[in-house]
Amino acid sequence: MKVPLLDLKAQYRTMKPAIDEALIRVAESQYFILGPDVEQMEKNMCEYIGCRHAIGVSSGTDALLIALMAIDIKPGDEVICPTYSFFATAGVISRLNGIPVFVDSDPVTFNINPAKIEEKITSRTKAIIPVHLYGQSANMEPIVAIAKKHNLKVVEDGAQAIGVHYKDGRKVGNHGDIGCFSFFPSKNLGCFGDGGLVTTNDDELGAKLRILRVHGGKPKYYHKIIGGNFRLDAIQAAVLNVKLPYLDGWSEKRRQNANLYTKLFKEEGLEGKVELPKAIYDGMGLKNYHIYNQYVIRVEKRDELIKFLKEKEIGSEIYYPVPFHRQECFADLKCKDEDYPVANYAAEHSLALPIFPELTEEQINYVVKSVKAFIG
Repeated sequence: MKVPLLDLKAQYRTMKPAIDEALIRVAESQYFILGPDVEQMEKNMCEYIGCRHAIGVSSGTDALLIALMAIDIKPGDEVICPTYSFFATAGVISRLNGIPVFVDSDPVTFNINPAKIEEKITSRTKAIIPVHLYGQSANMEPIVAIAKKHNLKVVEDGAQAIGVHYKDGRKVGNHGDIGCFSFFPSKNLGCFGDGGLVTTNDDELGAKLRILRVHGGKPKYYHKIIGGNFRLDAIQAAVLNVKLPYLDGWSEKRRQNANLYTKLFKEEGLEGKVELPKAIYDGMGLKNYHIYNQYVIRVEKRDELIKFLKEKEIGSEIYYPVPFHRQECFADLKCKDEDYPVANYAAEHSLALPIFPELTEEQINYVVKSVKAFIG
């Protein structure tokens, strides 16, 4: 049995007529950059996320980059971020000649550990970037409190987490100064190429982000600030407008698939041999809404398991094999490897299994039994 890590063709088949109609309509309009489709997408996202401003941009990476430009990150400024994330989280800091300052992970969620943040703050620190990894919110309450205490900005990296809400009921992208999202095709809400979004509830930041998106020009050709070409094209917005109404259903199906995985792993006697992902609770019994953009387990002999699953025609992926403090391009930061034990453990033991909404119970059973066969 083949079980791909992701099957976008299966998703496309469920909405093909509406998607095709949207693509043809954009082609016939010949209106490809920004325009009515982007404006409608931004309105839809404001309503869905619950924010005052949503600005479509060219990618999730550019969402992070424009966010840091909007809060005036300058050369030499320090920005705190997790050491365990997709490269863009730290890469955009360095692109502005800022200094990324890495923090170890929470041992349960692999999100940034708030207890490790304050010790990293210096007089040069300007912002914190928490990442909502794998589709579960970072612990925003203490992060925001630390930021307020030290007069820092908070930029949320929600690339894997659109539609996720924190335990306070608010969706991610509303807790910090700016929220950043990715519509890369493999995300839980993906377009047909690169695309991204920035959100804010600050009117001044919203206006500035819109100006930065078009090279810093307002009106056109008149520039008080320097921005970039961060515009979202109409085709991507049109696709997102068709897909957005499906998103909550897809997220719920991912949660159902995750619950089935967890149930079967336990029934097969693998609990303890396979560390399973958890949605975290607070003392009042409230829970983050985890949408499982990835279903990430932790196992011994992870690399051997990947080879075994490949032989069984089961897709899997490592998110992520190299934490930032181990990346060659950040060697000049002289990070101490022993300062990041949780991230190192995650890099060496974590493995994402197929979790996409169209996955069948038969396929999930096959994956679990294959893992059991490997573990023995």
